[in-house]
Amino acid sequence: MADNEKKQETEAETAKTASAGGEGPAQSAAGRGGGQGGKGRGAGQGGRGRGKGGKKRDDRRGRDSDMVENVIFINRVSKVVKGGRRFSFSALVAVGDQKGNIGVSLAKANEVAEAIRKAFERAKSNMVKVPIENGTLPHDIVGEWGAGRVLMRPAAPGTGVIAGGPVRAVLEAAGVTDVLTKSLGTNNPINVVRATMNGLEELVTAEQAAEERGVSVETLRAHRG
Repeated sequence: MADNEKKQETEAETAKTASAGGEGPAQSAAGRGGGQGGKGRGAGQGGRGRGKGGKKRDDRRGRDSDMVENVIFINRVSKVVKGGRRFSFSALVAVGDQKGNIGVSLAKANEVAEAIRKAFERAKSNMVKVPIENGTLPHDIVGEWGAGRVLMRPAAPGTGVIAGGPVRAVLEAAGVTDVLTKSLGTNNPINVVRATMNGLEELVTAEQAAEERGVSVETLRAHRG
């Protein structure tokens, strides 16, 4: 009798152990398989996302690789309205190809990034050609805009761009490497940049001046000497 009871208990424990052991590894394998599957799908999606983003960035660099974009000044304006304050931003930028083409623009928006984007687009669409000889200006010039006055003079090779922040941003984008400048009026960045552009637009080469006067370039240079 006692032997029968022990035999039944042993069989029950064996069946219980087999049942638990059979389900445990299967569940663990299924869990690991599901986790790995999810990990694989996540990695695949991440890879596709990085691929698209990288391609877009490469295309953008390819289009604008020859353009220099400088953010000169960002201004925040607050307007008091019912319920609080409303902020807007204005961005002053300069865009150039360092080959004599330069454009500046001022744009406004409710977000800084949007204001910069709009300013860059406007500057690229309003670029002008500036005469540059051996990395410097062809002659002295004083640009004026409102209360802003900027003096610019040619410099010997190796001098560098001797200029303040707003004037430097414009000249470097235009491709000027050696120049002496001095701001003679207001220090308002907008007026200083506009005065710089006014001076650059008034520059003329020796060939242009000789053609306007009806003389040869050699005669003009001899007269200047």
